[in-house]
Amino acid sequence: MIDARDLAGLARLIGDLPTLVHAHGKNGNDLLGMATATRDERLCRILLDHGADPASANVHGWTALHQAGYVGLPLLVTMLLDAGAPVDVPARGDGGTPLVVALFWGHREAAEVLAARDLAPGNLRVAAGLGRAGLLDELLAPDGTLSPAAGAHREFHRPHSGFPEWRPSDDPAEIVDEALSWAARNDRSSAIRTLVARGARVDADVYRGTALTWAAAQGKASAIRTLAELGASVNRQGKFGGLSHGEGVTALHLAVQGGHVDAVRALLAAGADPSLEDSLYSSSALGWAEHFEQAEILTMLRSA
Repeated sequence: MIDARDLAGLARLIGDLPTLVHAHGKNGNDLLGMATATRDERLCRILLDHGADPASANVHGWTALHQAGYVGLPLLVTMLLDAGAPVDVPARGDGGTPLVVALFWGHREAAEVLAARDLAPGNLRVAAGLGRAGLLDELLAPDGTLSPAAGAHREFHRPHSGFPEWRPSDDPAEIVDEALSWAARNDRSSAIRTLVARGARVDADVYRGTALTWAAAQGKASAIRTLAELGASVNRQGKFGGLSHGEGVTALHLAVQGGHVDAVRALLAAGADPSLEDSLYSSSALGWAEHFEQAEILTMLRSA
């Protein structure tokens, strides 16, 4: 009924069998978490009204609020917060709060709603993703010196098992470079400039993607223009996302896949080459546009 968006049927069934609202399935996922994944606030409202626990977590510590941050819906985030969903619980590693999950995917609006309640874990990548200049200054001095809190609570690095394993280090360069990619995926141009001025390497790949490829994948055109202006290589080929997804991809491949017209336009203006082929599929960005049926982008690339 959740998959079918059958609101009346779900309400009727939960009304007849109230204990179902507390049932857990594979990996400990409950109905509220599953409903959140559908991005349909109405389903979540029904479950909450029938007693669903907004603090319930699966075996990875993942709550419905984590899922709401993952899908990036501010209204759903607000609904769960108002129902009592906890904001400071970690999932998939230390520091994996719902705020961090939202920032991981560049969901600025959802992240702002969460940050208004709690900034946990308050490290450098969170400051960068939110574009909080004051917090950036506290964590990273103009001379590049990091405070102890800047690199703390960074064990969270993937929202699901499709991404490979990784362990963050205490290397100051890694901490600053990672924060740059979080600023880029959230379109925080001012934070990008601050981080680069204080030592971030514009083409660094800390974990499955440079700042530019993350900006492209999330369609952040302003960040793309800023990074290109600061010297990012728009034709750099590298890894992105899961092991079976991005090998030898360029930022342009990823912008094309997401259908991000403005991002594609910004990359082309910065000199991106549509003919470069990735390593997994031996296909150019133009080929990706054909595969993903991006008609407007296909026209742009052919013109280029």
